[in-house]
Amino acid sequence: MRRLEYKWLVGITFVLGLIMQILDMTVLNVALATLGREFHVGEGTLQWVLTGYMISLAVFVPSSGWIADRFGSKRTFQLAVVLFTLASVLCGLATEMWMLIGARILQGVGGGMLVPVGQAMLFRAFPANERAKASAVLSIPITIAPTLGPLLGGVLVEYASWRWIFFINVPVGAVALLFTVLFLKEEHRERPGRFDLPGFVLAGAGLATLLVSLDQGAQLGWGRPSVWGTLLVSALLIGGLVLRELRTPEPMLDLRLLGDRLFGTGNALLVCSTGAIFGTLFLLPLFLQKLHGFSPFESGLVLMPQALTMLAATQVVSRIYGRFGPRPLLLIGFTVLITVGLALQLLSTTTPVWFLIVLLMWLGLGMGLLMTPLQTAAFARISGDAMGHASSLFNASRQVATALGTAVCATILVAITEARSSTVDLAAPGALEQVQMAAYRGAFLASIGFGVLGLLLSLRVRNADAAATLDDREKPRARAGKRGGDPSGTTTVR
Repeated sequence: MRRLEYKWLVGITFVLGLIMQILDMTVLNVALATLGREFHVGEGTLQWVLTGYMISLAVFVPSSGWIADRFGSKRTFQLAVVLFTLASVLCGLATEMWMLIGARILQGVGGGMLVPVGQAMLFRAFPANERAKASAVLSIPITIAPTLGPLLGGVLVEYASWRWIFFINVPVGAVALLFTVLFLKEEHRERPGRFDLPGFVLAGAGLATLLVSLDQGAQLGWGRPSVWGTLLVSALLIGGLVLRELRTPEPMLDLRLLGDRLFGTGNALLVCSTGAIFGTLFLLPLFLQKLHGFSPFESGLVLMPQALTMLAATQVVSRIYGRFGPRPLLLIGFTVLITVGLALQLLSTTTPVWFLIVLLMWLGLGMGLLMTPLQTAAFARISGDAMGHASSLFNASRQVATALGTAVCATILVAITEARSSTVDLAAPGALEQVQMAAYRGAFLASIGFGVLGLLLSLRVRNADAAATLDDREKPRARAGKRGGDPSGTTTVR
């Protein structure tokens, strides 16, 4: 049997770890109500099952690049898988709510290192002109796990026990750990630099408070002083982080990487695309369940064609990326997202299911068009030594974008609902449905805003800057089309 190339072994290993992490997040959402009844706690306490994980994730995502550079990527990835798997067992064995929250915090430590370190290893293993293939590998867990999560979670909670939503991580984690031990090579950076304690504290605390403030603002409303206070604290911490990291020669989070035109624009595009997509995917299950009467399982089935379409699209895009480059694919992808937002304005309580499925497949196409060129181009000029820091930054941006997209959509949804409810007699037939429908249409407009901003930012992307990731026959054409006098097009970011 032909031996797999090393790059594919890295891809398989990272996919296993990523499936475990994403599946855990999506499965848990279905079981929250059951956990509340099991431990006899209210929503305020129950929320810490999610918030505790989010905080520890936020603390270790920014520092994961330095940790991998200092102790080795393989060793760090092993530690992340072990911590996540062990914490999953502890979650499943929890008999008190404080035990479950503590185990979730430990899970966040593993998850915060697992994804950035794994992504950096993957992009180092693939040559620059094959990173579109690496992005296609990433699309498998990113599309399949969120779709299967709610379905699997519903089955386990209903027919087995809530404890199994955590125990299912164990076999996946064991296989991922086995692959890591047997196949991955250790990667060290010769001079990782000293541990930047102020940067670690400012990055972790700043990102954590920002995510918490966005989450609390979406849930509790923005009128509360505690929400604005947390948001102000996060702004001060992040401002201090920027000053610290730009002045120190050995930063924990190398913000100078954002000065590269392609990587900086890529992070901004990630915020736009993730904000639009996750905002829409946050709203659609609520719309299906509240206004169409679907169960969580049924709404998951309706969403499945979107994931399958995205998966198919990424496989096609990974093959044509090298020929066309990132710019046209990004422009078309964001245009598709905008048309989805416009079509969502046509939804009503009588919208047929087939229309929703077609619309979701169109959304999946847009997601598939964006994912590969965005990630591939963003890392096109990042050197191997800087890959760990770049991956930490990129994943920190992803965390903020996910929280931001959800917070914006939830805020608009609540605001319009409250405004319309005060002017309408809700006792009248159909009045409540009209108010809710108006609120959902207004919230769906947020995806159009993110999409338009992403479309404009895509104009900053030049194929010439991403020449290293293109097919060999396209590189001369990309360089020829590049404007003269700009040395940044060929500089490797270190």
